[in-house]
Amino acid sequence: MSTATQPMVVPRSSVLTLARDYTELTKLRVTTLIIITAWCGYYFGALKSGVSSLSWSLFHTLLGIGLVSGGAAALNEVMEWDTDSRMRRTAQRPLPAGRFGLLHATLVGVLMTLGGALYLGLALNGLTAWLALATSAVYLGAYTPLKKVHPICTFVGAFPGAMPGVLGWTAARGRLDWGALVMFAITFFWQFPHFYSIAWLYRQDYEDGGIRLLPVVEPDGRSTGRQILLYSVALIPISLLPTFLGMSGKLYFAGALALGVALLYFGWRLATLEMAPNTARSKQRARQLLQATVLYLPLLFVLMMLNTRS
Repeated sequence: MSTATQPMVVPRSSVLTLARDYTELTKLRVTTLIIITAWCGYYFGALKSGVSSLSWSLFHTLLGIGLVSGGAAALNEVMEWDTDSRMRRTAQRPLPAGRFGLLHATLVGVLMTLGGALYLGLALNGLTAWLALATSAVYLGAYTPLKKVHPICTFVGAFPGAMPGVLGWTAARGRLDWGALVMFAITFFWQFPHFYSIAWLYRQDYEDGGIRLLPVVEPDGRSTGRQILLYSVALIPISLLPTFLGMSGKLYFAGALALGVALLYFGWRLATLEMAPNTARSKQRARQLLQATVLYLPLLFVLMMLNTRS
C-alpha cells in the first residue's frame, strides 16, 4: 500500500528540540523572573487602586510583558550571535549553532516586542505600552552595544533591568507612584551583585567574546569586589522602604533586613578574598554569591506580598 497519502509525522524529538530552541532564543529563565517581578508590581498597584489582584488585567499584564521581554531577548541574541559563537557558555544557542537563521530570529523578536507592546496598549493603557517599548529600546540600543565598549554597560543595563516591577505597577494603576519607584530601586541595586558574580564566574568567556565587563577590564577583581560591596550595602536600606511607605509590615521589614545582611555576607566573602577571578576558590565564592542573589529577589518579593498593608 502506498504511503504517499499518509500524513507526515513530526518526530517528538524534533518538536522538543524546536521548543527548547525557542526558550533559549527568548531567554525563558530570565523572562520568567521578569514576569514574576512584574506580577509583584501589579499586585501592589492593584492594591493601591482597590481592584482585585487576580483578574484578566493581570493576565494581560503578564502576557504582554512576557512577549516584550522575550522579543527583546531574541533581538539581543540576533545582535550578539557572533559574540555568542566565541563564548563557551553561549556557543550552542540556536543562532551561533546554526539551528535558526538571523532573519527568522529577527522576525520573531520584532513581532513579539511590537506585538507585546501593542497588546499592553490595547488591553491595559498607553503608559505601560510606551514604557515597555522604551525599556526594550534602552536594552537593545544602549546596553547591548556598550558591552563591547566600556564597563559602564552594567550601570546602563540596570535601568531596563529594573523596569518589570514598574511596568506591573503602571499596568494596574495607569500612572507612576512612589511605590513603583521603590520597586525599581530594589531591582536596580540588586542587579549589581547578581551580574558582577556572573561576570566573575565567566570572565574568560566574556574576554573571548570581546565584552568589556569590569572583571575583564580590571582582572585583579578588586574594583568588582568594591562594586559588589557598595551596591549590596545600599540595597539594605532601599529594601526597607516598602515598610516606611506602608506597602508592607514589620514581618517584611525583619525578613528584608535578614536577606540583605545575608546577601552582603556572601558579597563580602568574595570581595575580601583578594584573589583574581580566574582562581578556583574565588569562582566558588562567586557562584555562592550568584546563588544567593537568585534566591534573594523572589524571596523578598514573596515576603513583601505576604505581609501586605492594605
